[in-house]
Amino acid sequence: MLEIVYQDDYFVAINKPAGMLVHRSWLDKHETVFAMQTLRDQLGRHVYPLHRLDRPTSGVLIFGFSSEVARDMMPLFASHTMTKTYHAVVRGWVAEEGILDYPLKEELDKITDKKAHQYKEAQEAVTEYRPLAQVEVPHSTGRFPTTRYGMVELKPKTGRKHQLRRHMAHLRHPIVGDTCHGEGRHNRLYREQYDVHRLLLHCSEMRFVHPYTQAETVIRAGFDETWLRLFTEFEWVNPHLSSSL
Repeated sequence: MLEIVYQDDYFVAINKPAGMLVHRSWLDKHETVFAMQTLRDQLGRHVYPLHRLDRPTSGVLIFGFSSEVARDMMPLFASHTMTKTYHAVVRGWVAEEGILDYPLKEELDKITDKKAHQYKEAQEAVTEYRPLAQVEVPHSTGRFPTTRYGMVELKPKTGRKHQLRRHMAHLRHPIVGDTCHGEGRHNRLYREQYDVHRLLLHCSEMRFVHPYTQAETVIRAGFDETWLRLFTEFEWVNPHLSSSL
């Protein structure tokens, strides 16, 4: 049963679990559980995904109840009028808030596509980031007996594939659990010491003007058990319980 965090006459939003695909994909031919089909069966009606959320990422995922709603909502996701807030656990301590304007080349899955796009120019990619909490754990991943990690708030201003993961890796603060752009020794530490077997990236909130009612709409998705355990272990304040959102 998926957790529904918002529903009206036009669209519905769920708190997507980490590890769940949004819909069927040729990249995961053997997968049998998908958010779109599960929600359709749960509600007994068709739903249309309005945006992407990577398989390992949890949090707010919105579906329209008709193709017309999907069409009307798409401009919101393509523009800068929708505010998306994510939270992540990263390696090291991010010293201060900032804005990273670092263009990214499109990440492609097919080898043929990669060859066809190898000379394509990098596209604009902008991310706001802000440190929220820090911890120094008594476990070594290298030369020192302890290792530092931090929780950050991320607000992407563009929507490039794996943008947040790639931007944090560029800042030398890779997201814990990222098997594509992260660092294996930190992922391993979290698996062995904290029983964390997922990417620690969560879409916490989406804020926008409703295209039909014109009301400001705020949709939030709570943190799962893995995150809550870390909040307790590291003595971090749950961002949803603070004034950061």
